[in-house]
Amino acid sequence: MNKLLTLLLLLVSLVSCNSFQKALKSNDIAEKNNVANELFEKGKYSKAIRLYDQITPSYRGKPQGERLFYMNAKALYELGKKSDAYYVSAAYQLGRFAADYPASEKREEALFLEAESYYKLSPTYSLDQDDSDIALSKLQRFIDVFPESSYVEKANNYVKELSEKIDYKAFEIAKQYYQIGNFKSAIKVMDNFILDHPGTKFKEEALYYKFLAAHDLAMNSVENKKQDRLDVAKKAYLTLIKFNESSEFKEQADKKFVDINNNLQKYSN
Repeated sequence: MNKLLTLLLLLVSLVSCNSFQKALKSNDIAEKNNVANELFEKGKYSKAIRLYDQITPSYRGKPQGERLFYMNAKALYELGKKSDAYYVSAAYQLGRFAADYPASEKREEALFLEAESYYKLSPTYSLDQDDSDIALSKLQRFIDVFPESSYVEKANNYVKELSEKIDYKAFEIAKQYYQIGNFKSAIKVMDNFILDHPGTKFKEEALYYKFLAAHDLAMNSVENKKQDRLDVAKKAYLTLIKFNESSEFKEQADKKFVDINNNLQKYSN
């Protein structure tokens, strides 16, 4: 029984292969289209794309080209699940389809899959985030155009994830100024981070590192600048506590705040 099943599967595969090879060499556009569609339905996307690529120019500008262009773009998207490299081509083709066929019932899906392709290309936070920025822009556009779409929930989740990744990269860059001991720049960069990323979940930690930088800058200052910098550090502490009086950083911050107040007392006498 198993041998018979294996033989049947082999025969089906051979027929499919022969059908593909025949269509590939044929001048019959309709045959190429039919075989390409059959291959698509069977999940043989690479072969389907080879045929779609051959006949795409013949259907450009024609009504029947809509389905062809969509199937070609969708095949590229499906291949992206196996190799990210295909998402680049998929994103381009899906975006082009949506632009060329604005009245298509597939436009909603195409725009979402275009955005999702860029989301899939988004790298780890430590790398360049150009694809993340593009994905955010595409996802937001999709949400604006199709606010009632069944894809909106997934799109919003992607937006949140990408936003946090971009925020984290910016925060880690800002934190490096403190870690290398450039306290003056660290204060400025943390201020810019908080301003440029409103609502970020890293705001509390950014306020803490701003305070640390202000504290360390004050403690290492020459005498004629120390009082002013201690005042800046004190304000940074109060801002942190005002933001969250139960901050996870409060215990460490409190100890440094004692140092600040002790040093400020020297200037009040």
